[in-house]
Amino acid sequence: MLRVLIVDDSVFIRTVLSDLLNRDPEIEVIGTACNGVEALPMIEELKPDILTLDMQMPQMDGIETLKQISHQSYRPKILVLSTLTSRDADLTYTALRLGADDFMLKPRNISKVRGIENELTTKLKQIISISEPQKCTPKSDIPAENLIVIGSSAGGPSMLDQILSNLKGDQNAAFIITQHMPEGFTAALAERLNRICPMPVKETESGDILNNGNVYLSKGGYHTVISRHIDEYGHQGGQITLTKSAPVHAVRPAVDITFSSAAKVFGKNCLSVILSGMGNDAGEGALAIKKAGGSTFAVREEDCLVYGMVRSALKRDCIDKVIPLNRIHREIMQYIAKKE
Repeated sequence: MLRVLIVDDSVFIRTVLSDLLNRDPEIEVIGTACNGVEALPMIEELKPDILTLDMQMPQMDGIETLKQISHQSYRPKILVLSTLTSRDADLTYTALRLGADDFMLKPRNISKVRGIENELTTKLKQIISISEPQKCTPKSDIPAENLIVIGSSAGGPSMLDQILSNLKGDQNAAFIITQHMPEGFTAALAERLNRICPMPVKETESGDILNNGNVYLSKGGYHTVISRHIDEYGHQGGQITLTKSAPVHAVRPAVDITFSSAAKVFGKNCLSVILSGMGNDAGEGALAIKKAGGSTFAVREEDCLVYGMVRSALKRDCIDKVIPLNRIHREIMQYIAKKE
């Protein structure tokens, strides 16, 4: 049984979260607190497995609560619940640096909080099950000849957790992840993924060279475009450029932009993977990779919170394999091994 303590200054949020979590037979809400002052003695007394932590609270906010927890004899796992503001993005990043285990975005409209039930319960269970791996530093800055591009949206972060935490380090490929997420929050997501992935994970910057054994997360608010790069030794590979061009499918970063540009540079040495997400993003990009001689995977519908992105690609008849989530990391590594 997963024992949860909820820390939030809103009575409504505490009530709704308690109701949602107690529906799951594997989860028990053992208490609620309105701020850090109230939560700290409860942590010592009740010893929850995990607590959900709001960032902006009176008397003692989430950041100060995290600092105080680090001095206590008992430290539970911590899921930060963050709202969609630039200030909350900064606080979330700081919280992860202070030891929070993961974060999740709350709807701006609190009446929609009930819609996060599946994502929330999945997050809580994964935080408990995933341990930090031994990091693998790439042997050298070798330009990648193979590129794995992953696209996801709603329901995607928990899938990324499972896939990246199970990959082996020092892969003979570079990875680019494009996750629909508000500007500012991808830095926190990169911080989180870097903690659980054997390979180094960073947020994309213009000028990044795609090297083997590295994972690049598309920066929120920008499209990640791949262009051809030739180093001083004549090795051909890829380079990242960030652009503020118009949103595509009402999002920026758009998966289609990254996939399509990757197809032009890596062609038959490119593999795309589409995860959970709503809307039509990723279909055109996957088709471009297929036409360029690359390979295309998608997660099966049963594992998705939303199946729109995968469906947009299936309608174009451009997906080579539909794969259960728990097998995707194996299929990716098998694909890379065949390229060696």
